[in-house]
Amino acid sequence: MSDPYHALEETVTADVTRALAEDIGVGDLTASLVPKDRECAARLLTRQDATLCGVEWFNRTFEELDPDVEIFWHCADGDRVAAGTSLCELEGNARALLTAERTALNFVQLLSGVATRTARFVAAVAGTKARIYDTRKTIPGLRIAQKFAVRAGGGMNHRIGLHDGILIKENHILAAGGIAPAVHDALRIAPEGTMVEVEVENLGQLREALAAGAKLVLLDNFDNALLRAAVAETAGRAELEASGGVNLSTVRAIAETGVDRISVGSLTKDVEALDLSMRFLHR
Repeated sequence: MSDPYHALEETVTADVTRALAEDIGVGDLTASLVPKDRECAARLLTRQDATLCGVEWFNRTFEELDPDVEIFWHCADGDRVAAGTSLCELEGNARALLTAERTALNFVQLLSGVATRTARFVAAVAGTKARIYDTRKTIPGLRIAQKFAVRAGGGMNHRIGLHDGILIKENHILAAGGIAPAVHDALRIAPEGTMVEVEVENLGQLREALAAGAKLVLLDNFDNALLRAAVAETAGRAELEASGGVNLSTVRAIAETGVDRISVGSLTKDVEALDLSMRFLHR
């Protein structure tokens, strides 16, 4: 899979610019009540235990409106933080801090929510060989940000999009004329280093995929007994990924079947935003 994070600064800037334009429009009417040259300070607090993520998006939001803003962080992306923790302090133009506040908090709340949920799944499978992967079930326009948050939480990224990996699903198999021709063609056209994965729905299809040379197989909605049978059938000839019916109450048992990967759409789809508060300080 290609690494989208080499250009993270450009991604952060694009995300922030788009979000501020959406929120501010022609101007912040309420912030205009504050004298334009007034300086102030603020503190960011978390009301929940969490895994932090979104520092760069937060910083960039304020920098966009006040290039001279100063932000002093006490923790970093991927850190576990306890409820009541002061995450950072800010000093800068009062209007800029007021205008940027909601957008900056939105980014950190969302991305910390993803990182926190991911960290819970990662902890749930600790001690097994299974790794937790995300999917393409992301908020449109924020995929790179959400996948960055998955990594901050200790998870792994599946393909970023349709452009950097091949996942042969049921409809592809039907359109291509079967598992074997689909896998053969995928292995033939895939650039070196590109992920090629095929989804199967039963042990018979797994055998077809393995016979065709598949090295990564997604086991779609297999129960745990079938997952164990698939691990035994494969005998290390390919990596196996479990998908479907995965939640925090089931993921440990799935991991203990011996699969290599578990994909969890809810990491980025069913996000509980972190409860944050930004308080202005008396000066």
